[in-house]
Amino acid sequence: MSKSSPAYLKKLEQLFKEAGFVLRYEKGSFKAGHCLLLTQQMIVVNKFYTVDTKITALSDIAHSLHWEDDQLSAESKKVLYEIRQTALKL
Repeated sequence: MSKSSPAYLKKLEQLFKEAGFVLRYEKGSFKAGHCLLLTQQMIVVNKFYTVDTKITALSDIAHSLHWEDDQLSAESKKVLYEIRQTALKL
């Protein structure tokens, strides 16, 4: 599966949902294209972004967070592992 596909975006959305985050797509002038509200466990991503850019923003957020792996499904753990491996290569 391509990492720039709508199906991969759905997997990222599921990852955040399982971790207890609320993910919203809204319009706004976010400096980095997204806004992370840790106290409310909410992520807001610019809704006008392309699928590729949304995936990049969510991957960056996923890499920067501390995850409790025990609350994630096997599929979400796999997605998180891929994100971590990609970040290590950069």
